[in-house]
Amino acid sequence: MPSRREFLLRASGIGGGTALGSLLGLGASLAPATARAQELRIKQAKATPSVCPYCSVGCGTIVHTIDGEIVNIEGDARSPVNEGCLCPKGAAIYQLHKNPNRATKVLHRKAGAREWEEVELEWAMDRVAALVKKTRDETFVEKLEDGRAINSTTAIFALGGATLENEWNHLEQKLMRGLGVVAIENQARI
Repeated sequence: MPSRREFLLRASGIGGGTALGSLLGLGASLAPATARAQELRIKQAKATPSVCPYCSVGCGTIVHTIDGEIVNIEGDARSPVNEGCLCPKGAAIYQLHKNPNRATKVLHRKAGAREWEEVELEWAMDRVAALVKKTRDETFVEKLEDGRAINSTTAIFALGGATLENEWNHLEQKLMRGLGVVAIENQARI
């Protein structure tokens, strides 16, 4: 037997749902109230057009900021690509920027170590560059046995993605091909 409090809570929920259903059934639209609530949420925000970073489609987005802080990201209705619609990944772009679990520091684990240690970005970039050069120098093949020039290395694999803009993907391709990397894959199909 439910308590009086539980009965009143259930009754008010059912009553509210019935009232809302009746209004919608009579043709009442909640669109003006929804639009007003949306407007208030971003009223003081600066709107900046951008592109969704998740796939190679390139859906248009609008990033709303207040004092440099992102407060909302939504589809751009002016974009001919997506006309304001976003897929579930695109609709979650805000989490890409504001997730408290997002990694924001460079972590490095030495060979044989059990724990990760925080390192400076410049040190990590220098380490990657040194390892790429070492691997290329050790595995670069200038010519085949029959004398044909191939100038390549098969010891490095380049993986690019559409989360980067076309300009970066193009530069990455040029860099990798210049290094002699043969195994190049990119979601953007460059």
